[in-house]
Amino acid sequence: MKQIISHFTDDDLYKFTMCCSVIDNFPRARVKYSFTDRDGTVYPDGFADRLAEQVAMLENLVITDEEIDFMKRRCPYIPHWFYNYLRGYRFNREWVAARQDEEGHLHVDIEGSWADTILLEVKVLAIISELYYCMTGQAECFDYTDYYRKSYCKAERLLDVGCRFSDFGTRRRASFMAEDTAVRAMKDCCTGGKWNGKFVGTSNVYLAMKYDLTPVGTMAHEFVSAIGGMYGPQMANHIAMDSWRQTFRGALGTYLYDTFGWDIFSLNFSEDFANLFKGLRVDSGDNREQLRKIVGKYRSLGIDPKTKQVTFSNALNTDKAIEIQQYAREYCQPSFGIGTHFTNDFEGVSPLNIVIKLTAAKITEAWPFYNDTCKLSEDNGKHTGKPEVIARFKAALNREK
Repeated sequence: MKQIISHFTDDDLYKFTMCCSVIDNFPRARVKYSFTDRDGTVYPDGFADRLAEQVAMLENLVITDEEIDFMKRRCPYIPHWFYNYLRGYRFNREWVAARQDEEGHLHVDIEGSWADTILLEVKVLAIISELYYCMTGQAECFDYTDYYRKSYCKAERLLDVGCRFSDFGTRRRASFMAEDTAVRAMKDCCTGGKWNGKFVGTSNVYLAMKYDLTPVGTMAHEFVSAIGGMYGPQMANHIAMDSWRQTFRGALGTYLYDTFGWDIFSLNFSEDFANLFKGLRVDSGDNREQLRKIVGKYRSLGIDPKTKQVTFSNALNTDKAIEIQQYAREYCQPSFGIGTHFTNDFEGVSPLNIVIKLTAAKITEAWPFYNDTCKLSEDNGKHTGKPEVIARFKAALNREK
C-alpha cells in the first residue's frame, strides 16, 4: 500500500508550536496517549498490521529546506532554534503499539518522550481514517470533482455572510486528497471575488505551503492535560499560559480553555493573560452559553470583548457557523475552525469518530511512575479518561458534572 503521510509538515500547526514549547519548558517529560473510537467501529481484518506498516513508513520522513523556509516566513513567532531540532527529528515505530481484539476493535497506545511523541497524534489519526476507507473499498467511490464543487459552495455561503474561517480537518479527513481538494476550492473561491468574509487558512502546514496560505492554530487540550497530570488541574491553565508566554514572547494567539472546564480556567485567566492572548477558542459546550461567559469575563477585567477573537470549533458545519456568526459578531470578533465537515463529507460516507488523547505524564524519565490525567469537557458525558481519574479531577476542581 502507498505511504499515506508522505510530507513531514502534513500535520497541524499546533503540534509544532506545542512541541516547541514542550522542549522549552518540559524537556524531560514523558507521556502516554491512548486511541478511542467513540462509535466502537469494527475494523477490517489485518487493519492493525497495515497501520503498523504505515507508522513504520513515517521513519523515512525528513523535513525539507522548503518546508523550513516556509515556516520561517509564515510563522515568525517560532524561534529559529526549533528548526535545528526538526532537522534531526526522526519518527520511531517503537513509540506506537497497535492491535485488534477478537471483535475487530482497534487499540493504539503511544508512549515516549513528550517532545518526540507529540508529533504522532494527528498523523496516526489521519492514517487510520484514510486506511479505513481504503481497506473497506469506500475510497474507490470518492468523486473529487464533485467534492471540489461542494467545497466551493460551502466557502461561498460562509464568505457571503462575513465568516472568517479556517480548515481544521487533517485528523479525521477521508484522505489527503479530500483535504487538498477542499483547501484548493476554498482558496479559489475566496480569491475569486470580493467577499464580506475570509478564508483565513488551514491548520495543515504542508497544504498552507502548497497553496500559499497562513498556517493557523495555537494549542490542543493535551498541553494543559499533561500539565494537569504533572502538577494538578487547579493551576494547570496558569502554568500552560505562562509556559506559552515564555516560549512565544507575546505572539500567543488563541487559547483553548476547556481542558478542565470554564470555571477553573476563569479563575486562572487574569488580566495580564487576557490582554496577552489574542482570544479564546470554544471547543465544547453550548456556543451561546460559552460566549456569554467569555464576554462577561472580559468585561469584568475592563476589556472590550469586541477587541478579542473568539474561535468556534465545536463540531461545526456550514449552517452552524453561519448561525453563530449572526449573533456572535455583536459581541466579539468571531472566527471558525471547521474540521470533518470540510474534509470528510462524501455522500454516503460516515466519518470515523476517533480521537487520541494524552492519558498520563511524568515530569522526568527518572520518575518511576506516571500520573494519570484526563479531559473534562463542557459537554456532559463527553469527558475523556479513566472513570476514577475523571472523578478525582472533578473532586479536586469542585465540579459536579
